[in-house]
Amino acid sequence: MISVVINTYNAERHLERVLESVRDFDEIVVCDMESTDRTVEIARSHGCKVVTFPKGSHVCAEPARTFAIQSASNPWVLVVDADELVTPALRAYLYEQIRRDDAPNGIYIPRKNYFMGRMMHCHYPDYILRFFVREGTVWPPYVHTLPIVQGRTEKIPASRTDLAFEHLAKDTVADILRKTNLYTENELEKKHGKRYGIMAFLWRPFFRWFKAYVIKGGFRDGLPGFIRACLEAHYQFIMLSKMAEARREAFASSATKALAGNGDELRSRDIGQSGGTAGRNG
Repeated sequence: MISVVINTYNAERHLERVLESVRDFDEIVVCDMESTDRTVEIARSHGCKVVTFPKGSHVCAEPARTFAIQSASNPWVLVVDADELVTPALRAYLYEQIRRDDAPNGIYIPRKNYFMGRMMHCHYPDYILRFFVREGTVWPPYVHTLPIVQGRTEKIPASRTDLAFEHLAKDTVADILRKTNLYTENELEKKHGKRYGIMAFLWRPFFRWFKAYVIKGGFRDGLPGFIRACLEAHYQFIMLSKMAEARREAFASSATKALAGNGDELRSRDIGQSGGTAGRNG
């Protein structure tokens, strides 16, 4: 028995197609973060179990992931984003796996990502751990994290493209820049305490570009592949810049507090000395 779990916030754009692609699973749980569009209406019209997680100041789904997973009724969970399609082949494959005596506790699923109308080789297989045993699984509340699954995991072979999620997002350059600004803010919390020197500003963006364009084959995607690799490098540079900025602001704040403390101490001494002098004069 498998429950599909979908985290949503104002996700009406693709939700109808996503729900159609998972309708043959045993249960569909939609964990909504107080959407203001038709997301909840669409979910209920498809017979989904709808639960609510307070949005508050959250800007990504990760803080709600564990709550959503534990809201499922079945022992196995497939987490699907509100812009991903599940193929009939993947559904059949997952049910075959749970019937195995030696079934793994988690399965990494490949995903096809698109940019400028092309499937990006530099983002395939883009493995994500989305199928697992519900019991004991937790999801860290930070952006770009994966669930912590108790037990053995396996990966679907990258050659099985028929089993990959179909990512509907098809982000534009503007979308990617907006998400870069949003996600790098969350990276600050996840990477709190880490320090990077000036060389990291050179090698981390370069390596990310080299990995995307050369190692993973982005060059096969022509100009879109080159642009996507550059945007990957840009993400690293912005993340490092924000970390450096936050570190300097923290240092400046500490220094200001220290100076204020020293000033208070000096004033206290001056008052004490003045009092002592006045006492002797009296």
